[in-house]
Amino acid sequence: MKEIKIRVKRVDGFSGKLPQYETAGSAGVDLTAHLDAGVTIPPMERALIPTGIAVEIPGGYEGQVRPRSGLALKHGVTMVNTPGTIDSDYRGEIRVIMVNLGDSPFEVNPGDRIAQLVVSPVVRLAWDEVEMLTDTDRGEGGFGSSGK
Repeated sequence: MKEIKIRVKRVDGFSGKLPQYETAGSAGVDLTAHLDAGVTIPPMERALIPTGIAVEIPGGYEGQVRPRSGLALKHGVTMVNTPGTIDSDYRGEIRVIMVNLGDSPFEVNPGDRIAQLVVSPVVRLAWDEVEMLTDTDRGEGGFGSSGK
């Protein structure tokens, strides 16, 4: 497995442990809620939850903030924008936009694992404007056109 060094800065008095991999095969590190007190997210509402850290993603990479599957399955809690992208030139605190799609209020408490962070290489595109695109069997078939 390739490893890259990511600089991390604690912000707003964060004294908790830094994000870590929970298992040897984990693709992402768990981000935790940096809160003074619990925050209740009512059904069908959202909240911006701080993590207490800012990171320096190296050029050529991006950070992807993703929801935790257990929160989605057990409570209907996920992220509004997923994955959330951390660009290599962003230096602010990582914050997670959580949404409660469940039918009962959800409490986020200080230190709760709320999301995961995956770092991936970025490929930049260069436009090659053409009059026609290469034909395929699918063609212009859109949503649902390739089967169930």
